[in-house]
Amino acid sequence: MNIEFPFLIDGRGRASISGDQHVRDLIEQLLFTNPGERVNRPTLGSGLLQMVFAPSSDELAAATQFLVQGTLQQWLGDLIQAEAVRVITQDSTLQVTVQYVVRSSQLRQVATFSKTI
Repeated sequence: MNIEFPFLIDGRGRASISGDQHVRDLIEQLLFTNPGERVNRPTLGSGLLQMVFAPSSDELAAATQFLVQGTLQQWLGDLIQAEAVRVITQDSTLQVTVQYVVRSSQLRQVATFSKTI
């Protein structure tokens, strides 16, 4: 059974979700967690939120995409195969699009995550 994050209780009083939605939630948590934020996992996280404050350039965008793809592979490589990552920053909003294949179902998914800083 997979627990939804953030917790959302359905009409039956349960907080469970499908496997594919659970994988999407895990990706979102990993992307927007800074290393050092989790007590027993100090290296968990992507550091992506720190990139919002860096000067924008093509090199930084490429480095950020490789950073995110490597982080996804390191922490979620047994669940997904990350195929493509696109990171866009506009003003104080960070938008990340991840194309991935869920290994258990072999379904290709595309998920977009936004965070306003």
